[in-house]
Amino acid sequence: MTQVQQIGQVGNAAAMIAGFRETVAKVEAEVGKVIVGQRQLVREVLTCMLAGGNGLLEGVPGLGKTALVRTLAQVIDCSFDRVQFTPDMMPADIIGTNIIVENEESGRRGFQFQPGALFANLVLADEINRATPKTQSALLEAMQEGTVSVARKTHILPKPFFVLATQNPLEMEGTYPLPEAQLDRFFFKMIVPFPSADELLTISDRTTSGYHVTPHKATDGATILAMQELAKQTPIASHVTRYAVRIILASHPDIKPTALVKRFVRYGASPRGLQAMILGAKINALLDGRFNVGYKDIRGVATSALRHRLILNFDGDAEGISADTIVANILEEVKEED
Repeated sequence: MTQVQQIGQVGNAAAMIAGFRETVAKVEAEVGKVIVGQRQLVREVLTCMLAGGNGLLEGVPGLGKTALVRTLAQVIDCSFDRVQFTPDMMPADIIGTNIIVENEESGRRGFQFQPGALFANLVLADEINRATPKTQSALLEAMQEGTVSVARKTHILPKPFFVLATQNPLEMEGTYPLPEAQLDRFFFKMIVPFPSADELLTISDRTTSGYHVTPHKATDGATILAMQELAKQTPIASHVTRYAVRIILASHPDIKPTALVKRFVRYGASPRGLQAMILGAKINALLDGRFNVGYKDIRGVATSALRHRLILNFDGDAEGISADTIVANILEEVKEED
């Protein structure tokens, strides 16, 4: 490769990174017109989308989880659907079902597939853990493969496709824990923090004074798909990837655990946890204006990528050890250089 070609590639990469950051900044600005604070949360939700993954938002009622996803749907020019999960909901209510229809010309009757709420670019699965595990599991194929299967026929979901789910803490009434297989299909699990005093004042002023604002479209589905491809093409050095691998291995009590993992963890993170860390780190690097991934990018996404993939044992549950504490211990113990 000639020096002129190298310079051209560097210039092209710089322009793509600038466009990537500009689009994210526009989306965040429009979301910020409605959502007070929560900047880190908004950034993590966007990271999920730009990685082509699904996000799980956990927090007590009233923190704006649903409002955040609704606003994001307004800002991104994509189709949107919302599913309010309830204990009596059935899988067919979500993925769709075959119904009997009559042909007007021939008068013959036959089965026709009626798409469910999943046939949208952005799906809000609201209070997902208020449905039974049977209904929760209806999302498994869609979240992993972007398809749904009904009566031996596979239907392809539109692209881009994201599931952003909200859930209440498991200690609350009327909740069912999500199956481990489904938790593993969420790219990030994000904890929605309680607003600060100043943010509460702003929320009160906006919601009790007739304040109303409509966010503008900041991007579209085609742009999101292009940004996903750019994120995947971001280079990562082998020693940084090995660092992420060591973090995953350290989360397993029977492989290379830290003392805390060996004592309190039953099952460690899956390979999807590694994929989430790598892709999330690539997006972190792009948003920082770099076309390469560093150790700090891995550490920056590790907690959100792993907290829902660690299964604690009886001792961990009994002593109230949190997955976040375990991840922090792993990051402290695992060295950057092998």
